[in-house]
Amino acid sequence: MMVHTMHRESPDKGLDSGKYVRYTPEQVEALERVYTECPKPSSLRRQQLIRECPILSNIEPKQIKVWFQNRRCREKQRKESARLQTVNRKLNAMNKLLMEENDRLQKQVSHLVYENGHMKHQIHTASGTTTDNSCESVVVVSGQQHQQQNPNPQHLQRDANNPTGLLSIAEEALAEFLSKATGTAVDWVQMIGMKPGPDSIGIVAISRNCSGIAARACGLVSLEPMKVAEILKDRPSWLRDCRSVDTLSVIPAGNGGTLELIYTQMYAPTTLAAARDFWTLRYSTCLEDGSYVVCERSLTSATGGPTGPPSSNFVRAEMRPSGFLIRPCDGGGSILHIVDHVDLDALSVPEVMRPLYESSKILAQKMTVAALRHVRQIAQETSGEVQYGGGRQPAVLRTFSQRLSRGFNDAVNGFVDDGWSPMGSDGAEDITVMINLSPGKFGGSQYSNSFLPSFGSGVLCAKASMLLQNVPPAVLVRFLREHRSEWADYGVDAYAAASLRASPFAVPCARAGGFPSNQVILPLAQTVEHEEFLEVVRLEGHAYSPEDLGLARDMYLLQLCNGVDEDVVGGCAQLVFAPIDESFADDAPLLPSGFRLIPLEQKSTPNGASVNRTLDLASALEGSARQPGEADPNGCNFRSVLTIAFQFTFDNHTRDNVASMARQYVRNIVGSIQRVALAIAPRPGSSISAISAPTSPEALTLVRWIFRSYRVHTGVDLFGSDSQTNGDTLLHQLWSQTDAILCCSMKTNALPVFKFANQTGLDMLETTLVALQDITLDKTLDESGRKALCTEFPKIMQQGYAHLPAGVCASSMGRLVSYEQATVWKVLEDDESNHCLVFMFVNWSFV
Repeated sequence: MMVHTMHRESPDKGLDSGKYVRYTPEQVEALERVYTECPKPSSLRRQQLIRECPILSNIEPKQIKVWFQNRRCREKQRKESARLQTVNRKLNAMNKLLMEENDRLQKQVSHLVYENGHMKHQIHTASGTTTDNSCESVVVVSGQQHQQQNPNPQHLQRDANNPTGLLSIAEEALAEFLSKATGTAVDWVQMIGMKPGPDSIGIVAISRNCSGIAARACGLVSLEPMKVAEILKDRPSWLRDCRSVDTLSVIPAGNGGTLELIYTQMYAPTTLAAARDFWTLRYSTCLEDGSYVVCERSLTSATGGPTGPPSSNFVRAEMRPSGFLIRPCDGGGSILHIVDHVDLDALSVPEVMRPLYESSKILAQKMTVAALRHVRQIAQETSGEVQYGGGRQPAVLRTFSQRLSRGFNDAVNGFVDDGWSPMGSDGAEDITVMINLSPGKFGGSQYSNSFLPSFGSGVLCAKASMLLQNVPPAVLVRFLREHRSEWADYGVDAYAAASLRASPFAVPCARAGGFPSNQVILPLAQTVEHEEFLEVVRLEGHAYSPEDLGLARDMYLLQLCNGVDEDVVGGCAQLVFAPIDESFADDAPLLPSGFRLIPLEQKSTPNGASVNRTLDLASALEGSARQPGEADPNGCNFRSVLTIAFQFTFDNHTRDNVASMARQYVRNIVGSIQRVALAIAPRPGSSISAISAPTSPEALTLVRWIFRSYRVHTGVDLFGSDSQTNGDTLLHQLWSQTDAILCCSMKTNALPVFKFANQTGLDMLETTLVALQDITLDKTLDESGRKALCTEFPKIMQQGYAHLPAGVCASSMGRLVSYEQATVWKVLEDDESNHCLVFMFVNWSFV
């Protein structure tokens, strides 16, 4: 029954006998107070309300229940109406944006049609001319002479070292920037996967056939233009590769705008190339239509202007006219246009690294889209749309992410002015070790000033870079995150965590050789579009001997992970972590370590030759490692650069020990990643030699039992091999079999887990032999597969084997795998007792 409330005094003191109940303003106020505290009170609470509120004594509990129902309904309608109005505003703004984009594309088409017609005319004229054209040549030469006499009249007439000259440069940069942002100055091509919509990131495009690399993004944000400009001008807060931005001079412009001379230092993403810096002029002003624009361009010898600061450790890059245009929206919010156009001097880096500096896709993801996402993130945090756990404010969590990234970048780059200096090598050049002996300088924005309370020296960093072939960065980072025991050493983790304790070196010395540890990942925060997430990782401690008592306590890591979406084009993947203590204060000191994978452009190989293996740094820099005859059926060569950096604290008497441990630890990690990369890289059709089969006595015994049990149950030999054949031969035959073979435990008091697999089985599960033991059978089979196994299980136990129908299972990375049939048989030990189950998946493939 719907009850209507009327905010006026009722002439009757009693309850109306009809279906309408008239509430007095005092009654409505009392009910509203209760609704604010509890929108859905229980029956007991409503009766208590009547007893405690005399003005409600003339209303029946049933009527109060109906009032709360109606009140909740009105609240729901109000929220839905507000949501629909917001969506409508977004759609109107997006429609306006798309119409402008359509106009720009139409102009671009018209321009191309005109150029095409002009070229056809020139070709026709050239082919039809048979007479002497010396007169025409004179005209052309005369034109050239005229251009040489006056190559750029504007530049000759202005002095770029005074405000008027700088304003002239700024106005030219503004006009060129606007032609890129809303015009056809650059041939823009929309990035794959970036579809416009009310909830999308916006319209993202990259340049084609232009000088340098460029990217453009257009999107909607629910912030006012001046707030957006304030956020974007603070480049280090959203651009993770930005080390510093120094404003050396601020000059008011005559039209109400502002000119700024800016010196920007950028981090190098890997250890293979020098960092970049920019010396730019930034111009901020309002346009006649109410839009606010900030454009920026480099000051060079060609443009004129003051000379920038010298930079011995940086390569000076050039910023072509770039910036952002912010237009107010009807009903609030802004339409944001961002353009980034740079020349990163790709010729100064090793050839294998040049695609990283020549990729507009990477520029779009790391700069242009990152800026738009940051503004959208702050807008949603401001409106309260983002919910965070742990009682932390969004700004605090965002600061944690920035400090992790900044600390990792500082470790990778090792700038001299931060106090870093190289340490002597041990004869091999694969690992670079640097130390920081300046605790005062080291207490920067990402480190607490009390980080080195009792350490005599400082921090040591061991780092390396390697080239990976045909290994998707997102897949590898996801594997490193979910299977830490595959590459990490608990003893080294314990040493890193010891620096946070009151008695820092509870672990007697830096040593490797710990045991695998279980990890529990606790989500902390994630960005709106889930491209980055912050989490706490708990490493469960345990000690099996008195000397391991220092390892017995749990350890905690603050971890930042991004780039795990395989569908993102040009996206970088990163896993960075730092030990923290149980208190986890907002100003907790962080010493980040981790991994960064950057994809290089996927290049076609017309000759069919490619590489499908993991290369070390030396072979990558020597040049192409292609061998004749190595054919890739897909005709592509996908490369990515992996950078590894691990930081440790040390005191005066342990520096050499820590350096030795760090070198060996990073070398072990490189070896582990090479094995993992070979396991998860696509294998069908490749000419890589398979990972060598295990040769332990236990593996040989298990393989012999597998062959003998199959013969006992089915009466035929597995793969046509006699079970009495030499064990090494059987192992090699099982290991190289094209069908996936997996051995699963049969413990009655625990979940069945996989304990062994052949090479194809590891490929199907996208894992390795060590990490295989963390994968349970129920997580691999889907619901229909589990039902089929339960149905056939009595048959398996009675006659020893059974055939499961075609189905779908899942790899450890979550990818679906289809198979035509699965044969399951029981493995018997020498004493005829049950040992395990073997699954053989026939004709499997990734869906």
